[in-house]
Amino acid sequence: MLPSQPLLHAVVFAVAVLRALASDTFIAAVYEHAVILPDVTDKPVSPDDALALMNKNMDVLEGAIKEAAQQGAHIIVTPEDGIYGWRFTREAIYPYLEDIPDPTVNWIPCIDPTRFAPAPVQERLSCMARNNSIYVVANIGDKKPCNSSDPSCPSDGRYQYNTDVVFDPEGKLVARYHKYNLFMVETQFNYPKEPEAITFETPFGKFGIFTCFDILFREPAVVLVSELQVDTVLFPTAWMNVLPFLTAVEFHSAWAMGMGVNFLAANTHRTSMSMTGSGIYAPDGARTYYYNMKMEEGRLLIAELESHPRLSPASPPAVNWSSYASSVERFSPNDHDFRGLVFHDWFTFTELTKPEGNFTVCQKDLCCHLSYKMAGKQEDEVYVLGAFDGLHVVEGQYYLQICTLLKCKSTDLKTCGQPVETAQTQFEMFSLSGTFGTNYVFPEVLYSGVQLAPGEFEVLSDGRLMSKTRPTKPVVTVTLFGRWYEKD
Repeated sequence: MLPSQPLLHAVVFAVAVLRALASDTFIAAVYEHAVILPDVTDKPVSPDDALALMNKNMDVLEGAIKEAAQQGAHIIVTPEDGIYGWRFTREAIYPYLEDIPDPTVNWIPCIDPTRFAPAPVQERLSCMARNNSIYVVANIGDKKPCNSSDPSCPSDGRYQYNTDVVFDPEGKLVARYHKYNLFMVETQFNYPKEPEAITFETPFGKFGIFTCFDILFREPAVVLVSELQVDTVLFPTAWMNVLPFLTAVEFHSAWAMGMGVNFLAANTHRTSMSMTGSGIYAPDGARTYYYNMKMEEGRLLIAELESHPRLSPASPPAVNWSSYASSVERFSPNDHDFRGLVFHDWFTFTELTKPEGNFTVCQKDLCCHLSYKMAGKQEDEVYVLGAFDGLHVVEGQYYLQICTLLKCKSTDLKTCGQPVETAQTQFEMFSLSGTFGTNYVFPEVLYSGVQLAPGEFEVLSDGRLMSKTRPTKPVVTVTLFGRWYEKD
């Protein structure tokens, strides 16, 4: 006699859980999705038309989820805006929203779809997780009614939130996160009244989740890692790359290293908006990543990670980011410091005029020290050492301390700080440090062609970012990106 379908599923799920419990590692997946976008309109479409568009995107995501599960993945992260896209007014996005309950209700939409109906998107995501015995992470929209007794209730009588959801391998809703730090164009959504720090336990570690722009702020990002001690962060994003410091792969990899956690970043893919760059990152570097500005297609990434990276023998040591730089004398005095603009911030630069040397450049309280040796300096390429210590005030307000070695766009020093993707100059070694006032510093090394350098550099406990071996590719930038949250 064959077992019933529910019993068979329970047995399969139990085996999967036991398998995960028996291992100190797990298989992670992220999917970079070339989102199918709706037509631009100020008027709401019908609920049927909205669901038809979302089903087209979920068809693609379901294919990626099935493939990930077949390759043994325990969890998959899909991108922000990955189900309905963007370009919405507040009114136009309404047909795409569902009422997402608090996960404490203990709900499996796949087997009880009418409990919080209508919820066709949650039902389908739940079934994707349940049918493939995998955790599924997705980004959708939540709507919550409110009334005049709530003084902050919008005039249309509802709150609308950019929302991440997580379904476990049984299809149960186990996490719901409302994005707290909205990007400036997200006028279709409301800010939650309070920041949420969302975590959930799995057989392979404690997980936390936040969305895109949240990563640049203390709440919820730092709270999850420093106070709630999560092992792995899930990160749906729609990241528009900004060279030289804020391309997705370099900054997300650096954040994982600086915070000492696993980081699963799933980006949307649209080259016309400079959106690409997904990866699976560990504290000691990228396990796998994808960056492609030439093709319009999605990509599934799969890699193995330590379940508890802080307990791993390979876990990087604690770093005092100002120790070395504060203890050394200033290197060669600079008679030719000059100012340059990097993403709207005025840096103090000094040119590296020789193929090797030691230099210091300072701005306010931050002094940046560099030791380097080039294998052979290209005459048509200029490199500078730069420092920035101040409040960034463009798409948000956040205080930065940055030390950087970077290639200028041309030999004209006025181009230093402008976006550069390629280089030819090879370095034999580099060592960068700074007198940081914060312990939240993220180490970035970006090679020519927007390529990472996993395993080729290290951060010493005294705060030096150093090459471990001779760099295998020409360098675009070497950066220590500091966030001083208390001075925001």
